[in-house]
Amino acid sequence: MSTALITGSSGGIGKAFAEELAARNTNLVLVSRSEEKLNQLAKQLQEQYKIQVDIIVKDLTEPEAAQVVYDTTKNKGLTIDLLINNAGFGDYGDFAERHGERHVKIVQLNVLTLVDLTHKFLPEMRQRGSGSIINLSSLTAFQPMPYLSVYAASKAFIVSFSQALWAENRHYGVRVLVVCPGPVETNFFTEANFPPALAGRTNTTPTQVVYQSLEALARRDSIVVIGGITTHFVSRLSRFIPRKTMLYFLEKQFKK
Repeated sequence: MSTALITGSSGGIGKAFAEELAARNTNLVLVSRSEEKLNQLAKQLQEQYKIQVDIIVKDLTEPEAAQVVYDTTKNKGLTIDLLINNAGFGDYGDFAERHGERHVKIVQLNVLTLVDLTHKFLPEMRQRGSGSIINLSSLTAFQPMPYLSVYAASKAFIVSFSQALWAENRHYGVRVLVVCPGPVETNFFTEANFPPALAGRTNTTPTQVVYQSLEALARRDSIVVIGGITTHFVSRLSRFIPRKTMLYFLEKQFKK
């Protein structure tokens, strides 16, 4: 039986991945800050699907977090067949006026911890000649986003990084996929301090993101954009509209 490690698994897309993979008879390692939520989810999935569920309670914005997570799996004797780097958060507002520590934590979680976890588990997958990595990016990765600058930049990094790894590792039997959903029915807009009037319309559910991600992984795709026609249209806009024009429009649209 294979084992999947999912970061940010106490809610939203991470929880949906846990529920779907449990239904597919996959053992789980759930990582999040919320011990209570992790325990509840672990108990539910163990009872319902008779799988093994381990939890790791850790704040992944801490610099040593990836090492702690990796060491914990080693101490438990676990082999990770599927790594899902799902944890991430954003922050709405004028960069110069927002708290600098929050920006640093976005980069630490969305970029540095993701890179660190990937580097720790990928070599073992290559040695075995099997394994998969799913990295969660966003529709915002395809263009700079005024008032969401650090988050969008971090998601653009994830796209570039993941597709490069797809090319490097496809001959080793390791699959790498980057997932770019449009607005999803999660707490993202609330946690990112978006004004209600600017919060995106969420026509996509976490479950839909999971289904389409796993289908794309099975096809050995390097990237999948998830959402309706508008989402796919927006993901291609930067190819046809001058960058200056795009930035002018986005700044006007997202200014409070």
